[in-house]
Amino acid sequence: MNSSSFLARSSSRISTITLQLRAKFITSRSFSILSNSRFLGEVRIPKFPIIKRVQPTQFRRVQTIVIGGTKERVHERSDYPLDKIHELFKNDTISIIGYGPQGRGQSLNAKDNKLNVILGLREGGRSWKEAIQDGWVPGKDLFTIEEALKKGTIVGNLLSDAAQKELWPQFVPHLTKGKTLYFSHGFSIVYKDQTHVIPPADIDVFMVAPKGSGKTVRSHFLEGRGINSSYAVFQDISGKAEERAIALGIAIGSGYIYETTFQREVFSDLVGERGVLMGAIQGLFLAQFEVLRARGHSPSEAFNETVEEATQSLYPLIGQNGMDWMYSNCSTTAQRGALDWYKPFRDATKPVFEKLYTSVADGDETRRVLEKNSSPNYREELDVELKELSESEMWTAGKVVRKLRPERK
Repeated sequence: MNSSSFLARSSSRISTITLQLRAKFITSRSFSILSNSRFLGEVRIPKFPIIKRVQPTQFRRVQTIVIGGTKERVHERSDYPLDKIHELFKNDTISIIGYGPQGRGQSLNAKDNKLNVILGLREGGRSWKEAIQDGWVPGKDLFTIEEALKKGTIVGNLLSDAAQKELWPQFVPHLTKGKTLYFSHGFSIVYKDQTHVIPPADIDVFMVAPKGSGKTVRSHFLEGRGINSSYAVFQDISGKAEERAIALGIAIGSGYIYETTFQREVFSDLVGERGVLMGAIQGLFLAQFEVLRARGHSPSEAFNETVEEATQSLYPLIGQNGMDWMYSNCSTTAQRGALDWYKPFRDATKPVFEKLYTSVADGDETRRVLEKNSSPNYREELDVELKELSESEMWTAGKVVRKLRPERK
């Protein structure tokens, strides 16, 4: 989600500007995005455009984008209207196995898009009860895992990584010739020496990986937006695996989808989660908070300057139009400080990221995940660690500060 996040920002900006400039300025379906470029064709773009975002659902302008000489193929929601998706999957039953964040978000979105979707869950379990609350009906579109595996022509294995390893023997007898298996993470396929997940050779296997939590997959869909996703094909027996992967990606809530491989997806995903998305940001927040507290600042002030201003003010600006736009909307004092200090932070943390990437590529991270998450009490053990974090002074201060936030009108 590092390079893909930059790509997503660039794509968002290109789509927005394209609609603003109208089709008469477009002479090519391939754009070059250079790091310091402010030009699109012959039209000069303001350095820091403040443009209301427009959902590019009616126009198709970009098939290939070029960033620093690297070409990337992308697809947008407008490439696959619902009637085309319905035609592609008219004879299919899509069985989603698992109702965690991704299983819930993807299945509900596909169901709302009028595809024939059923769930396979442990009868009577927590997810089973949650699915019923969401409107799934036992015997109609809610079944046991075994029943859903039998009925599905397309099987979505959206169980947790540890559960995929544990339940894989239950999948194999039902993955018969002509069926399709899809994942939303490359974990089980790439680390097959640890998971023992090896699909039969006579079925299509692909991946659709949303770049965000399942909760966001669902909330973006309900807001009429689409989440960025990647896709990859592992086995193409039918000759249609790529087209079906992209179409299913759109059906489950993607607005923009780009090509990758199972290995690149899982490597970048594991690094991202442990890095800037969660682990690194938690570590940076905590380090700055602790320094401010040690130098006499109050918990409220330390939290506001560390987390609140970042998440409520600056990060949303990055999300809207990118890092350069965020810089342009800060004081020159802030800009000077950021330009002076980003390199020391990069130099200090880059060796950590190198070590992290090596740990992912060597399989050490996945061994730890499978070992920890295979414990019968792993959920309780995880909750204990999370509770300790949530009760720390920094996050306690955050709970108080959030209560003081003015309500958004």
